[in-house]
Amino acid sequence: MDSTTQKTNANQLPQALNGLVPYLQVDGAAKAAEFYKHAFGAKEAYRQPVDDQGRTMHIHLHINGSSLMLSDAYPEYGHALEKPQAFSLMLPVDDIDAWWSQAVAAGAEVVMPIEVMFWGDRYGQLRDPFGVLWALNAPVKAG
Repeated sequence: MDSTTQKTNANQLPQALNGLVPYLQVDGAAKAAEFYKHAFGAKEAYRQPVDDQGRTMHIHLHINGSSLMLSDAYPEYGHALEKPQAFSLMLPVDDIDAWWSQAVAAGAEVVMPIEVMFWGDRYGQLRDPFGVLWALNAPVKAG
């Protein structure tokens, strides 16, 4: 845990930000959290300690004013690892170029380059090393 992580007990977990919170199950939750810190400026709000197999049951991150939660797979409890599919995480930002450059430099793969879309915003898609698709969206700057 870094210095920004809130140290809490089970009765004082950090409050989730915003109304809908994605909860990702990935292979290597601790590594994914570190990647999200570098790629998307995530701040760690809470983390359960790793178990004897090196898995993490729960990590709570804050990214751009919202919560993202993640864990490793626990197949022995009915939570086998599955390839992420049929969804993307939409990250609305003000400066898409800065966010995009930071994520690509951290190791995100470009799936769809940034373009001005039919709805009038700049939009592009990246895939993180854990298979999760991130969609970045920003208004076109007047100019």
